[in-house]
Amino acid sequence: MTITRQNTDAVRAFQGLEDGRSSVRLRAALAVGTAPDPRFIDKLIERCAIEPEFFVRDMLTWALTRHPVSMTLPELVCEVRSERAQARSQALHTLSKIGDRQAWPAITRTLLSDADDEVARSAWRAAVVLVPEDEESALAEVLATQLGRGERETQLSLSRALVALGEIIVPALRAATTVSDPRVRAHALATQRLLRDPDAGFDFAIEEAKRVVALGGSGQEGR
Repeated sequence: MTITRQNTDAVRAFQGLEDGRSSVRLRAALAVGTAPDPRFIDKLIERCAIEPEFFVRDMLTWALTRHPVSMTLPELVCEVRSERAQARSQALHTLSKIGDRQAWPAITRTLLSDADDEVARSAWRAAVVLVPEDEESALAEVLATQLGRGERETQLSLSRALVALGEIIVPALRAATTVSDPRVRAHALATQRLLRDPDAGFDFAIEEAKRVVALGGSGQEGR
């Protein structure tokens, strides 16, 4: 009886994850996470790659974190190499939530500079969670190559990732303030400001940095 009921619940959850209503998919993902079953792992990862609703994707990630790392991690590491941008992004997001540093080798320079902003942002967030202490400096240098990229949300994500690494980012930021591209210089200066004063706020920091760059300053005067 119990086995039959479990199988029936599994079938119902599988069907629910593909329902046309986001509320049903959300409840199905919640049910799978509440009662983890290894049979769901592939389906959860598959759904992450195509699920259009943010809140459902987040619930799918939570459901994956409820399963054994030994079973989810290899699948997610494979998924970060998917040709589908959302699959890469959501797999990286899930790896950051799991937080197991065995996944660190999967965070490649290619992912950190992915042409898709959402993938790159997910890679930056995952990287600062998973990076071993002895590789933080190298990570800061790679992240610094992305300064000036994209619009506000992308730049904010990168600044937050860099600041999360702490004082080790200072040399990379200082070097970035000397390049010819004004967007890179301004973004580096804004990130420096946030490192010194986390309460400054990104919008204030970036506008202040843009004024400094427009006036021909490096932001390093008097230091």
